[in-house]
Amino acid sequence: MELRVLNYFLAIAREENITKAAQVLHVSQPALSRQMMQLEEELDVKLFTRSNHRIILTEDGLLLKRRAQELLSLAEKTKRDFLQKETELTGEIAIGSGEFRSTRELAKVMVAFRKRHPLVQFRIYSGNADNIQDYIGRGHLDLGVMGEPVDIRKYDFIPMPVKERWGVLVREDSELAEKEQVEARDLLNIPLVTASRSLQGELSGWFGDLYGRMEIAAMGNLLYNEAMLVESGIGAVLCIQLNCTYEKLRFIPLSPAVESRTALVWKKDSVYSPATTAFIDFAKECLKVISVNKI
Repeated sequence: MELRVLNYFLAIAREENITKAAQVLHVSQPALSRQMMQLEEELDVKLFTRSNHRIILTEDGLLLKRRAQELLSLAEKTKRDFLQKETELTGEIAIGSGEFRSTRELAKVMVAFRKRHPLVQFRIYSGNADNIQDYIGRGHLDLGVMGEPVDIRKYDFIPMPVKERWGVLVREDSELAEKEQVEARDLLNIPLVTASRSLQGELSGWFGDLYGRMEIAAMGNLLYNEAMLVESGIGAVLCIQLNCTYEKLRFIPLSPAVESRTALVWKKDSVYSPATTAFIDFAKECLKVISVNKI
């Protein structure tokens, strides 16, 4: 299975028409049809069905589409990693991160690194811990910022020098907005929005016996979207405090206080590009200095 043929397949999936795909690819329509027939024979599956001059992917076709996109993306990343100049460090470093206060410290490290190596580019992926672990495992990300604890069997890591403080985000006209701190019993009968992972992790013990009585209205993984639900009147968001504010919303810390830590992680025993290897070494030194200065 050649990457060129996978690229042909994706063009057909995108155009939903072999003739149009052939024009985009600058190949003849019979040649493109023949390539797809050979691909189906090689995989022993049917990839397309035709309906009203439109091509529709079968279930096997949809699976191949996802895999082909991943393979071509990984191939492109590998190509960029090898396009190195002898005299100057270059290449792309792919980093994933959730929404954390520690992201600011990572940004400082990235800016400082690019001052030394201006030809290096960063590709940033935003997601939750499950997404980031999956992408690191598949090789689509080099590093990621995730909440601790870290599985040391799979990853090497650097602790981030920032504690993440948990609280609720409420509207200014909410009765909770008058409080300096919020206890679990204050949230009874208030629709809550949060991430499912936080309920299973950081906040599972904080609720105690009241957990089963809480009303979970929605779950998400991007605070902006969750904040818009609260602004529209859904209740309160259980979240960490970020370096940003939302109009007409107020953050109130939890009591007793709940704090969590994050870490910059990368896959153990993997071979990385010179740019990524240099960045990991640079990040270790920078984050160590930041940690010492915060003590």
